[in-house]
Amino acid sequence: MTSAAPSEAGFQITVEPSGRHFAALADETILAAGIRQGIGLPYGCKDGACGSCKCKKLSGKVSLGPHQSKALSAEEQLAGYVLTCCARPESDVVLESRQVTEAGAFPIRKMPVRVQALAKQSHDVVLLRLQLPAGEPLQFHAGQYVEFILRDGTRRSYSMANAPHTLQQAGTGLELHIRHLPGGKFTDHVFGAMKEKEILRIEGPYGSFFLREDSAKPLVLLASGTGFAPIKALLEHMQFKGIDRPATLYWGGRRPEDLYMDEWVRTQLQQMPNLRYVPVVSNAVPEDDWRGRTGFVHRAVMEDFDDLSGHQVYACGAPIVVDSAKQDYIAQRGLPEDEFYADAFTTEADKALP
Repeated sequence: MTSAAPSEAGFQITVEPSGRHFAALADETILAAGIRQGIGLPYGCKDGACGSCKCKKLSGKVSLGPHQSKALSAEEQLAGYVLTCCARPESDVVLESRQVTEAGAFPIRKMPVRVQALAKQSHDVVLLRLQLPAGEPLQFHAGQYVEFILRDGTRRSYSMANAPHTLQQAGTGLELHIRHLPGGKFTDHVFGAMKEKEILRIEGPYGSFFLREDSAKPLVLLASGTGFAPIKALLEHMQFKGIDRPATLYWGGRRPEDLYMDEWVRTQLQQMPNLRYVPVVSNAVPEDDWRGRTGFVHRAVMEDFDDLSGHQVYACGAPIVVDSAKQDYIAQRGLPEDEFYADAFTTEADKALP
C-alpha cells in the first residue's frame, strides 16, 4: 500500500526486478535520490532531454517536471513510463529498471583541476587534459562523465576519454574531447582564451555508460563525432583488463577529419585481435578522396548484422544517432532492449528544444 504522506526519511522507491530500494524526499527527483545513495539507475543528461533514464512505473504517484517529448512522449506517459531525472515522488513508488548495478557506484566529488594541455585534433575538436589534485584520485568507470561547474553555476558535461588505470601513469591527466559549438559559453572559452595552468572546477563521476563485464556477448560500439571519447575509454579498459570479447567499432563523422583519432584506433587493432573497426563518413567531398563506407553510421551496423539478438550495443554521440540506433536495432534486428547502453551527447541547444 502506498503511503499518503512522506515520513521524515521520505518516500520509499523500490526498483524491480532487483528488489533494491531507497528513500527519496518529496522535493528531490528519484534519480537524484538514487545517485545520492549509490543506487546505479540508468541516466544520461539529467535534464529531461535524452530519455536514458526512462523506466516503467509499476505503482505509486509522481509529479513529472519539464522534459522533452522526444525523451518521453505523451503516449509513453499514458502507458506509465517516467523519467527519473525529472520525476518527484508523491507516494511510495515501484519502478521497473533492469540496469540497476548491484555495486561499484563511486562517490561523487567536487574538485579543482588544472589545465595540463590543450591539443587540437581537428578544426573543431580539442583534446583537453586536466591535472587532478595531488593525492586525490578520481574513481570512475571507463565511459562515465564529469561536469564542469562554471562561474555562474551553470554546468557542462563531458565524457572522460581515458580509462581509470591510465591516471596512475606519470603525467597523465583526465582526457576530454571538446567539440567547438560556436556561441557556446564554455566551448568558445576552450577554443579562445583558455590557457595551460588555468584552474577549473569539476564534479563527478556521473553516468551509467560503462562496460557490463558480467556478460560474454560480442559488442557493437557505435560512436558519432566526439561520442568516440567514452568508447576510447572502454577500449583502453578492455585492453588493460584482458577482455577479449569480439567487438566492432563503428565511428561516424560528416567528413574524414571528424574521425580525429583514426590512427589511434588503427594502432589498437594491432594489439586487440578481436577488435574490428568500421569508419563511416556521411558527407565526403571529392577532395577528401574517401574510399571507405558512406552514409549514416547506425545504418552501417544494420548492413553488417542481420541479427543483433546475441549482442550488446554501446552507443554514444548525437541524440539523433543514438535514438535511431536504439529504435531500429530493437525493432529490426532483434536486439534485447536491456542490452542497449547509451550516452546521448545533449548540448544546451538540444535541451532548449521542445
